[in-house]
Amino acid sequence: MNNTDKKNILTLQGFYLFVFFGLGAITPLLSVYLSEVEGLNGYQIGTIMSIGPVIMIFFQPLWGIISDLTNAPIRILTITTFLAGLFGLGYIFFHHYYLFLLIAILVAIFQSAIIPVSDSLAIKYTTKVGYNYGNVRMFGSLGFGIAVFILGRVSEEFPASIFYSFFIFLTLAAILAIRIPKEKTTPPRNLLSGVKEILTLKKYLIFLAITFLIFGPNLANNTYFGLFIEDRGGTYTGIGFAFLIAVLSEVPFMKIANRWILKLGLLQIAAIAGAVSLFRWILYFFEPSLFIVYATAVIQGFSLGLFIPAGLQYIRDVTPVHIVATAITLYSAIGNGLGNWFSTFLGGIFYEEFSIYSVYLFFAMLSLIGVLLNVWLIKEEKHSPSLQRTAIK
Repeated sequence: MNNTDKKNILTLQGFYLFVFFGLGAITPLLSVYLSEVEGLNGYQIGTIMSIGPVIMIFFQPLWGIISDLTNAPIRILTITTFLAGLFGLGYIFFHHYYLFLLIAILVAIFQSAIIPVSDSLAIKYTTKVGYNYGNVRMFGSLGFGIAVFILGRVSEEFPASIFYSFFIFLTLAAILAIRIPKEKTTPPRNLLSGVKEILTLKKYLIFLAITFLIFGPNLANNTYFGLFIEDRGGTYTGIGFAFLIAVLSEVPFMKIANRWILKLGLLQIAAIAGAVSLFRWILYFFEPSLFIVYATAVIQGFSLGLFIPAGLQYIRDVTPVHIVATAITLYSAIGNGLGNWFSTFLGGIFYEEFSIYSVYLFFAMLSLIGVLLNVWLIKEEKHSPSLQRTAIK
């Protein structure tokens, strides 16, 4: 790579670092803040925390369409990143359940554009210059883990710091977004025809269901893990420490994911990641000690660090080239958004009616179904092999 390419890669890495630092400041600690500082119950917390995934289902495709039609992804990314951080400050100034719902909706509308637009830009650019996408995306995990660790300590004395950090780091990310390299795009095809074609792809639809069942609980865990640590006797600092271990452990697995995918296969890696998640949720159901929770937090890195690149590459491989962008957008909106909402919302009901441990039993049940479906899809692939063991470069 030449110097310009290296600078552009650093810009992308910095963007992911700042964005996920902002997300790490607010996402894992918001549920604890709403419970301890604002006194909301499980139903209310579950509803607020599930608003984001619901909004994502509808607005991620919309932002993708706007980005294609205007051919201005950098501008969209810059504006939405800044506005998401700005509206996050609303949690500081208002103290009513319905106002919190409104704030959550406004934050989610603009936040829903950040990941799919930046992922699209990053994948296109890293493919163009022959750089490993995982080495860019892992800076997001790094930022998230550091943020939770630092804010876990700071927020014990200054709870509102999570919202100020969210705003500051998303503002920094918005400034960096202006410098992200813009790739040339082809005129957008008819969206409706693309969606219709995708809905005829059996493997794609099955993998969406797998993502819903396996990845959804992993995302929802960001909401309930803090409450779980607190119930086991942990403090805000303990929550931050646990998240630091869990999220930073994603980094090395993202770096080696390509080699494992080439050696074992995409679906095999996804199945392994799902099985590891299943083990984690079952362990949490049996109320382990804090020491065991901290010691096994690395499981998150194994599961997400492998599932994220494997899942994205599988979607790219099973869809025709001309509808890959649409396929990835729907994958993010339905697979991740709907799965996250379902797991978060019903998790809130289980938390209120039973306990935080029942939430993880629910997660385990979903993951078990996802793993079984994944194994079935692997058998289908063996009968009609059509994919090579490829990896994102």
